[in-house]
Amino acid sequence: MSRIGINGAAGRMGRAVMGMLLARGHSIAFAFDAPSTPVIGTDAGALVNRGPMGVTVSAIDGSALAGADGIIDFSSPAASELALAAARAHSVPIVVGTTGLSDAGMRLIDDAARDIPVLFSPNMAMGVNLLFKLAETAARVLGPGFDVEIVEAHHRMKKDAPSGTAKRLVEVIKNASPALANAPEISGREGITGERSDAEIGVLAMRGGSIVGDHTVHFIGMEERIELTHRAVSRDVLARGAVVAMEFLIGKKPGRYGMYDVLGL
Repeated sequence: MSRIGINGAAGRMGRAVMGMLLARGHSIAFAFDAPSTPVIGTDAGALVNRGPMGVTVSAIDGSALAGADGIIDFSSPAASELALAAARAHSVPIVVGTTGLSDAGMRLIDDAARDIPVLFSPNMAMGVNLLFKLAETAARVLGPGFDVEIVEAHHRMKKDAPSGTAKRLVEVIKNASPALANAPEISGREGITGERSDAEIGVLAMRGGSIVGDHTVHFIGMEERIELTHRAVSRDVLARGAVVAMEFLIGKKPGRYGMYDVLGL
């Protein structure tokens, strides 16, 4: 059993991760969230419908990392940067699932990985990471004869678009297909747009209701079409992946890791 802390404890993913940690036999070392969060000062057990756990929800406090085995971050870009700094200062492994990070935020991940084990993934679901590998294979094998369009759908509360998962799909496809290496990403089409070019990738975002996360990659040929789809019906699939990633990361050497490492891909 490990003592794992969570940054972003009051959010939907934070609560799911805490529940998954407990279900897999771990204990909650600390529970961080923004100072303005209404649950600041309450026991974290209330967030997962349990009795008191003796862990108070608080703003990020680096001293709380002393004695912890790791930290899982599902917060905001600014809060994620604070968590990275605290983890680095206290030599604690960190799993980062926060999306919408800036280029500077991504550089902080690389900087921290020089001193501590860091695992970043825009989507922790094991099935989604297999989708990345399948999309990479399809792009490499099918080549420029197939147009690529990505459609993602999320709940109405999601703040960034396209999703981090969709951006990662674009990245793996560009890396796998030389013909698309410099392809522009088209986020919408309207009016007289002219014919579709061979070197572009459509990335379309839907938002509505309580959709946890759907992603489909379309490889469209002249007389055939391949569709690769992953649908998350519960945040538990994301939380489970994050906890499994943390279990993998504990005891590893400093470095940058990803879900491919966890899955052995």
